[in-house]
Parts: sequence; C-alpha cells; structure tokens
Amino acid sequence: MKFRPLHDRVVVRRIEEATTTAGGIIIPDTAQEKPSQGEVISVGPGARGEDGKIIALDVKKGDTVLFGKWSGNEVTINGQEVLIMKESDIMGVLG
Repeated sequence: MKFRPLHDRVVVRRIEEATTTAGGIIIPDTAQEKPSQGEVISVGPGARGEDGKIIALDVKKGDTVLFGKWSGNEVTINGQEVLIMKESDIMGVLG
C-alpha cells in the first residue's frame, strides 16, 4: 500500500469474525456487527509535543489492536477497505 498517515494517525484493516457460531449456525451478513479488532497496516511518525519534538506512537505495523465500534474513518485505498484513526481511538494491543 502506498499511503503514509500523518502525525498520530494509524491505518487499520478490520479482522473479520467467523460467520458461523460454535453450534454451526450461519449468521447472515445483515445480523453481524462489525468487529472491533484490526491489524495495524501503517502508522504516522507521531504527534508533536508542546516543545515541538515528535512523540513516537505506541503501536507499530503488524500489531493487532482493539478499537471502538465507531472509531476512525472508513476509506478504500488500492481496492482495500481500511480505517484511518488517531492513536487515541485505539483501546489496546492484543498479544
């Protein structure tokens, strides 16, 4: 992907959840909620502090993260649907 987020923004690809339950029941697309997990694809250099120095982000490319249900902006880059959000919208890193 040829996209570099600015400042403290992060590009995240949603991780799809299973479409069947443990009992084998198929969940239709209309009943599924969007997952709140994703893989970090790209990160910006960081935000600037009051002293003008860049503060590096805590997440890095390849991290699996949890984020709020309505976090970020959905965009399509090179045919791939991704979310662009601020690092503050991310609740934590899994793993």
